[in-house]
Amino acid sequence: MEDNKMAKGLMVGFLAGSAIGAAIALLYAPKSGKELRADIKIKKDELIDDASEYWEVTRTKANDYMNEAKVKAQDVISQAKQRASSLIDDANQILNDAKQKATTTLESTKEKISNETQHLKDAVKAGVDAYKDEKTKQQQA
Repeated sequence: MEDNKMAKGLMVGFLAGSAIGAAIALLYAPKSGKELRADIKIKKDELIDDASEYWEVTRTKANDYMNEAKVKAQDVISQAKQRASSLIDDANQILNDAKQKATTTLESTKEKISNETQHLKDAVKAGVDAYKDEKTKQQQA
């Protein structure tokens, strides 16, 4: 970008210097008015051609830079989309893993609670049966 500014400055300086130098050379040259006007017209046409050429080169470079920027922007957008898609896939995988672990833990916990509940029921039943047996023994004695 710095080179482009420098090149632009050099080209503008060259064109301005050419115009001023040509004007001074024409004004100091010992020629008739008709010859001077013809020389001025020739120099004017040359400067217009130079300016047109400079404009075309500048326009072409600007279009090239815009196209390059567009391609780079599309690449960045494409990479961002791919990265976002990858992150979404990773997040979904983590979510599925968490669901699986939660389901496994829930099932394991349910089974443990069921086992403990059964042990507790068995213990209560054994206690009730022991109480009834003891009460029956006391009534018979």
